[in-house]
Amino acid sequence: MSKPPVRGGLLTLLVAVMLIGCANAAPGAAAAPAAAPAAEGETGAITIDKAAFDKWRKEFRRKALDAGIKRKVFEAALGKVEPNPDILQRDQAQPEIAQAVWDYLDNAASPKRVEAGRDKLTGNADTIAKVEKDYGVDGRTLVAIWGLESNYGTIVGKFNVFEGLATLAYDGRRRGFAETELIAALKIVQRGDETPDRMVGSWAGALGQTQFLPTTYLTYAVDEDGDGRRDLFDSVPDTLASIANFLVKSGWKPGGSWGEEVKLPAGFDYALADPTIRLPLARWHELGVVKLDGSSIGDSPDEGALFLPAGYKGPVFLTLDNFRVFLRYNNSTLYGLGVGTLADLLRGGPPIKASWPRSERPLTLDERTELQTLLNQLGYPVGTPDGILGAGTRGALRDYQKKIGVPADGFATVELLERLRADAARATTSGPATATAPAGASPPQ
Repeated sequence: MSKPPVRGGLLTLLVAVMLIGCANAAPGAAAAPAAAPAAEGETGAITIDKAAFDKWRKEFRRKALDAGIKRKVFEAALGKVEPNPDILQRDQAQPEIAQAVWDYLDNAASPKRVEAGRDKLTGNADTIAKVEKDYGVDGRTLVAIWGLESNYGTIVGKFNVFEGLATLAYDGRRRGFAETELIAALKIVQRGDETPDRMVGSWAGALGQTQFLPTTYLTYAVDEDGDGRRDLFDSVPDTLASIANFLVKSGWKPGGSWGEEVKLPAGFDYALADPTIRLPLARWHELGVVKLDGSSIGDSPDEGALFLPAGYKGPVFLTLDNFRVFLRYNNSTLYGLGVGTLADLLRGGPPIKASWPRSERPLTLDERTELQTLLNQLGYPVGTPDGILGAGTRGALRDYQKKIGVPADGFATVELLERLRADAARATTSGPATATAPAGASPPQ
């Protein structure tokens, strides 16, 4: 099943760029008229050519009607909508600094959120039991996603979805994607699930307590309470059942775990600790991976991947198939870890045991781009530097780490950036690019 992530999470916060995967981008639409330049004296401001927007709306109206949208529905939802410069500003902004994983988890699985989640489990026990029986997804996982997406329904966003998507379809970075979502939003209204004025959400179009995009809403929303509407704004039964329906249809394994914190043996090859490397649990067992208490992880043929969100200095997680389902909801490994951790705490499980390297400072966007540039210069190709530290950059960084004799975890740090700067400077003055290892440097045992 091919689809973009749900894109939810008003409370997911800014995830660490070096850890996120790329969403499945929809093809771009034909170029729309660009926003007018900022007026003199309005540095950084965005103004919009209203006539150009009205032209876009007229052209899009034809597309919507061809897609089966009734005229009265279109006029009710989009007839008087005006573009919002604030949304364009948000769309064009790039995060300068990434959030550290420990700061993210401190919020995602905070004591306050855990306490509120337990209250929701108790207050909705009958509904949760029914959804668990019907879908095979445990209630703690459902409540954890609910908690991260909308703080249990208390924060669903403030932007009118038609205003937001129309603005993005007119002049956003992914216009074709926004138009597709906009037609889906119109279909939600047309089928009677919601009215245009109730369709509020994030600036990027995520809706309701589930923070589903409109296409996801159309495909996976469920009328669990039987009132004839799929209401993801006010109905807790519809909300929880819709989350469960999405997870199941995305490959959820009933009764299965998302993963757990584990320990690695001395001398472990950190190059194996990457989300792209999936091995049977039996193989991880052979490689010496054990539970925190030292017991065996088992010899199941089920596959898992090691995840070191803070490099070798932080906790290690063995993630399973259900973790990958979390990423179908929101394509961020930090989000998946946040959901799994919160769900475990709601079950009464222990917090993460290993300590985080809280003294590490996440790299800024400029620093991440510089790191990629330096790797290229030293002969560790990553492609065009863009500040997004994906699989290619992690692989190149691992090769560099091996060369200088430090654990090859692929995790970018300020210390590594400084080493790259020094090696690049030496290469500039002494000839061919080389990486130098410190005397006696070796991976920790």
